[in-house]
Amino acid sequence: MSQSEPRTTRTTRTALEPEQRREHLVDAAERAYAERGISRTTVSDVARAAGVTRGLVYHYFPTTQDLLDAVLDRRVAAFAASVREWDDHRTVGDVEGALRDVVALFRAQTRSEDPLRADLHRVENAALYQRFVDRAVVAVVDTLQVTTVEAYSARHGLAIGHVRATFVVLVHGLVGLVRTEPDTPDDVLAALVRQTLRLDMVGRISDHPR
Repeated sequence: MSQSEPRTTRTTRTALEPEQRREHLVDAAERAYAERGISRTTVSDVARAAGVTRGLVYHYFPTTQDLLDAVLDRRVAAFAASVREWDDHRTVGDVEGALRDVVALFRAQTRSEDPLRADLHRVENAALYQRFVDRAVVAVVDTLQVTTVEAYSARHGLAIGHVRATFVVLVHGLVGLVRTEPDTPDDVLAALVRQTLRLDMVGRISDHPR
């Protein structure tokens, strides 16, 4: 090659393990959705954000729905992890403290101002948002139904039947309430949890011996 001949610049792609590559693509998709909106983001946008080809994106995610589901599943997993962390560090027997913590955790998720969550709340994404909520509810219920509710029931001698169904109704109801009436006070949310899980019965058991 002569000195006057221009050099060809070759873009090199960092070699990643399959799982690392998959996570890298999910990172890029999440950024693209947040910047452009879910409905306006294309596979080309994601590929450009990740610095890869469209073909590589399709290799890991055959459809755009698969890619979007991966982004939402990551958010659901993060929420479930925050619930598990709270459950691991809560003070056993501190009902009021637990209620305050749960309401605060719930508010942090439902009032998040990040662009992707705001886009999920758009009318055209209503079905997608509902699917996201359904997954989040299942993740929370799976996390708490044994470690928290059943353990609490056994500790205080309270009969809480149909634990899973009760929690599904409770969490879905709270999500709907906060979305339609966002100014609902925290103490009202705590009272609803207390009533649904019969936490208001604590302290009365000793007055009614079996």
